Amino acid sequence: MTVLDDRDVASGADWVGVCEVSALIPDRGVAALVDGHPVAVFLLSDGSVHAIDNDDPCSGAGVLSRGIVGDVDGVATVASPLYKQRFELSTGRCLDAEAAVTVHRARIVDAVVEVRVGDR
Repeated sequence: MTVLDDRDVASGADWVGVCEVSALIPDRGVAALVDGHPVAVFLLSDGSVHAIDNDDPCSGAGVLSRGIVGDVDGVATVASPLYKQRFELSTGRCLDAEAAVTVHRARIVDAVVEVRVGDR
């Protein structure tokens, strides 16, 4: 679970509730539209939540939420279901091509997954 810190409270950040955490399956993604932005949200087995752009920069398709969650040397990744490029969930960096996706802040508050698009 992500804990709120003083920066979140002081910044007046716009967090958007996506779904109840109980609706998610660990190590699977869901697509959400957050402030008009397509986002892929992942609940990992360790209970952490991650949010990245849903659009695969290598194919242009909105499919990353349907990707395969895994890890590379202990770093959580998602592999695109189209061309199989792997993206780090914490940084958005692609491990297999010169590409990246934007990472968005995600947290769990009162059993609800919240996402804030934009700056990290």
